[in-house]
Amino acid sequence: MPLEVPHRKVQTTRREMAESVVRARTPLRISFAGGGTDVSPFPETEGGAVLSATIDRYVLGSLATHAHSHLSIESRDYGISLQLAPKDGFALDGNLDLVKAALRRVWREEEHGYGIILSSSAPPGSGLGSSSAMVVTVVALLNEYYGVAMGEYEVARLAALIEREDMRIVGGLQDYYAATFGGFNYIEFGEQVIVNPLRVREDVIGELEMNLLLCFSGATRRSDSIISDQTERYARSELDAIAGLREQKQLALAMKAALLRGQLDNFGWLLGEAWQAKKKMSPRITTPFIDEMYEVATRNGAIGGKVTGAGGGGYMLLYVDFEHRHQVVQALEAMGVAASGFSFAPQGVRAWKR
Repeated sequence: MPLEVPHRKVQTTRREMAESVVRARTPLRISFAGGGTDVSPFPETEGGAVLSATIDRYVLGSLATHAHSHLSIESRDYGISLQLAPKDGFALDGNLDLVKAALRRVWREEEHGYGIILSSSAPPGSGLGSSSAMVVTVVALLNEYYGVAMGEYEVARLAALIEREDMRIVGGLQDYYAATFGGFNYIEFGEQVIVNPLRVREDVIGELEMNLLLCFSGATRRSDSIISDQTERYARSELDAIAGLREQKQLALAMKAALLRGQLDNFGWLLGEAWQAKKKMSPRITTPFIDEMYEVATRNGAIGGKVTGAGGGGYMLLYVDFEHRHQVVQALEAMGVAASGFSFAPQGVRAWKR
């Protein structure tokens, strides 16, 4: 059943409407293992599991009201600004359609207009879940503006419905729940989604932040074609695709145990095993340049690593003991790859009135 957003008429004067500003901030995520097991039909047939964490890179959103009847959307990442007349509907024409699909579900005719501005720390197609985090941001902005109280599961589910059902974009479910809940989570997918927050020790988090690197391959990609290929291979019962997905699920569980026990060298090694399993799911997941990045990194001291999203481009996550970090960074920079550290973000999406 579609998730219905409860309507509540907001009693405001024209002056209050003109001055109303809502902000939202949603963290991006890195996925350690299990990616792909959250994509139908695998969760329904075998049950999926993903281990992920949110990081200090964000989608930022702002909603400001005005006295006019039109709505406006501005994406700082795409350099696109649109004005929409609600009476004409929100036509999905390839320009900021995810935002318009969200507006279709919640806009109310009696309201005055407002403008939405969105910006992300990572480009779309980077493998950090930025498009899903953007939908979560818009849902949070509109919920705060309209005074709709929704729990984390409801926010994540609504964001997933907008992108996966309304927009018919092929993909998994993990990103919506990671962005909404925040922190370290072991997320299970089956008849329902269950988010298991992990109590990771502060010293373990500190060690991870010293030893993990995010390395941008220099290319973004559309994930839906890669995911479609992976799904078709699973549906055809191709042995490599099935084995890769099952290994991903097992590795997510093993990496959770290593994380909670503070066995970080084993965690780094398992990260590399997750990459080997991931590549079995579709030949489109890696490229010659990504393979070269990984080979250079491990030759210079990285214990393990994997591409963070569907593959084909975006970011690679590497586990490198701090003593070898500088050497790995230098070797990757010689290839033209930007490598940097990051911190973990313990909170999920937040929205507030200014």
